[in-house]
Amino acid sequence: MSTPRDRSPKDPRRPAAAARSRHGHRPRSAQPARRSPRPSAEAARRRAVPRNRTGASAGRRPHPAPSIRSPLRRRFRRGAIQPRIRVMGAILGTVLLLFAARLVQIQGFNADDYAEAAANLRLTTIEIPTVRGDITDMAGRPFAMSVEVRTVFLDPAEVRDDQREEIVQELSRRFDLPPEEIVAKLNARVDGRPSRYEVVQRGVPIEEWKEIRELGFHGVSAERDYKRVYPEETGAANLVGFVGLDGHGLEGLEAVLDSTLAGEAGQQQVEVGSDGTQIPMAGGLIREPVPGRTVRLTLDLDLQWYAQQALNRRVEELDAEAGSVVVMTRDGQIRAMANYPTYDPNNFSAVSAEQRRNGAVADAFEPGSTAKVITVAAALEEGLVTPDTVFTVPSSIRRYDQVFRDANPHPTQRLTVNGIMATSSNVGAIQIGEKVGAEKMYEYLRRFGVGQPTGLDLPGENTGILTAPEHWSGTDLPSVSFGHSVSVNAVQLASVYATIANDGVRVAPTLIAGMEDADGEFEAAPDPESERVISADTAADLRLMLEAVTEETGTAPQARVEGYRVGGKTGTANRINPETGKYQGGGYVSSFVGFAPADDPELVVSVVLHSPKGEYYGGEAATPVFTDVMSFALKTARIPPTQTERPPLRLME
Repeated sequence: MSTPRDRSPKDPRRPAAAARSRHGHRPRSAQPARRSPRPSAEAARRRAVPRNRTGASAGRRPHPAPSIRSPLRRRFRRGAIQPRIRVMGAILGTVLLLFAARLVQIQGFNADDYAEAAANLRLTTIEIPTVRGDITDMAGRPFAMSVEVRTVFLDPAEVRDDQREEIVQELSRRFDLPPEEIVAKLNARVDGRPSRYEVVQRGVPIEEWKEIRELGFHGVSAERDYKRVYPEETGAANLVGFVGLDGHGLEGLEAVLDSTLAGEAGQQQVEVGSDGTQIPMAGGLIREPVPGRTVRLTLDLDLQWYAQQALNRRVEELDAEAGSVVVMTRDGQIRAMANYPTYDPNNFSAVSAEQRRNGAVADAFEPGSTAKVITVAAALEEGLVTPDTVFTVPSSIRRYDQVFRDANPHPTQRLTVNGIMATSSNVGAIQIGEKVGAEKMYEYLRRFGVGQPTGLDLPGENTGILTAPEHWSGTDLPSVSFGHSVSVNAVQLASVYATIANDGVRVAPTLIAGMEDADGEFEAAPDPESERVISADTAADLRLMLEAVTEETGTAPQARVEGYRVGGKTGTANRINPETGKYQGGGYVSSFVGFAPADDPELVVSVVLHSPKGEYYGGEAATPVFTDVMSFALKTARIPPTQTERPPLRLME
């Protein structure tokens, strides 16, 4: 019998599948129990060799551990992952390709365009301020001028935290501003970001800005600007006016001539540095600034100042509401235009609009007896009377329902036209006016400039009232004949007497002598319009009559000027009470207008006082101002004294 040792492992009597485990190993229970043979030397050696976790010796490559995953699961997972990888790879490749293409476009094809766009982000366009033209007198002395200053501003984005408190204290103290205002500017934001430009103070003198700059504040800067300055006490504030903070005229000649004076600001591109500093660029000038033109007036600065002082004194002496003085040459050039009340244009915001108005053109009033010269001129020119024509003049006269009286009661007189003018008889003027008639009276009033614009184009001008004759009532012609029921302003009144002084030719009043450019080239203004109103003979007759007014027998002997023959006329008229629309309680308008030298007139002075207290007759209230101003004007113009005597005139029969 054979032993188990002799059995072949491939014995067909014992199937291999039955004797082995599912992994091909024999089960422990299936192996025969036998005594272990004594280990051989080779076996001992193998046991002594270290083995790794798989059981293989460290010196040999281990057999891979058998997989526990089935072939089906491996195929499923590989099929799901590989398409995802391919899709992700395609997307990533496309994105990288787009970035690459864009980079090539920016750095290759459009490099210049993008460089320019990037530069533009750092560029800004600023205005280059220009110099406003001066306003000067006939000799070039300034009534208004511009000086270079600085506009101090904050760039809050650049202000350092450790300097904030010091900046607030310094700027508020220096510019007399509330500290809260400076703090508000430091905290200002635009579109959610810190502001880059907050104006603190305009018109800062250059030396003062240098002191601020030396303090080394970050974010405190300044830019060049110009400030309008008006020399003190020129006496022309109501005429010249002033400019606003933007440098444009708001009132007076500053407003009327703004387009000429202002010039045109320039433009320049600058690059803004990282600290907000503006860096001018080479070739960055877009437009050169164009300086404003200087305007030369017909005024005389010395005479303007003197007229203002004389007016101020008399208004205050008589406690009048207002007044005006106009000095004009025979050909209509205005040498002075003074007004009361007046103001300092360097501090215009401190006064009311009423104080700033130019009363010489804005205040219309009934001219009273100063208008009698037009009535007499019309009668002489139309051949209705001569200077020696005699009228029977009672103290009063009735027309319709109204009684007209002379200022001073007197017995019935036989007065010549010369005498009617010299004594300023209202009744006599009515008799002469009735010879002229309403139509002709209206015509001559218009030709002398009554009710017409002066042509000066000054703001607020009141052209006065002159109603057409078809609308006159029965008492209007008598009233108009001695200066009532019409109204004029002080410039219009002066122009009437300048026409008489100019041999009957009316020249439109003028203020502008011409313009001067930045190179000093002077361009004279166009000649004003002129018109013959009356003949030279009629004008000569009127001058002799008006000269008689200043004689001892006339109404204004106070108007005489030592060494000169003087002619003129007083005027006293009622004012309308604005509360009632009637004369009662409205006060008076006192005036005097005259010329000198009477034999060859050069200058005309018109004086108007509104509501003087106490002395209100024109000969008493207004004449002293006329004498004072005319004396100074004749000396200033170096007009020689008169060398002739006035011929005698017959005043009454």
